[in-house]
Amino acid sequence: MTETVSSTDSFCYCQENLFSVYYAHMTLSLRDIEQVATLARLNLTEEEKKRYADQISSVLAYIEMLQEVDTVGVPETCQVTGLEDVMREDVVEVQRSEVRKKIIASFPEKVGDVLKVKAVFE
Repeated sequence: MTETVSSTDSFCYCQENLFSVYYAHMTLSLRDIEQVATLARLNLTEEEKKRYADQISSVLAYIEMLQEVDTVGVPETCQVTGLEDVMREDVVEVQRSEVRKKIIASFPEKVGDVLKVKAVFE
């Protein structure tokens, strides 16, 4: 549910920020959603504005709740799977001429001995 804050409320409200900051409740107004939509060049219906205000406010409330968790002494974690990037040097492997000829002959598109592949970048 979206709620607005008036100047008489005791919440900390900072109008200069992209999002209104409410320390008691992290709630976005329709005006906040309109600002974000304008920056993102989105045309939103009134129904979408209300839905996004509710959804994003729920996410911000959850983040606010997580900020209350005591993480003192907990090491930073980038990922939890234990996987690491495996890097290797590119190495040119010279093939016997008959293997090279078979590869070139079986390739659908070629120019001489050069294999033609689809472009990766436009």
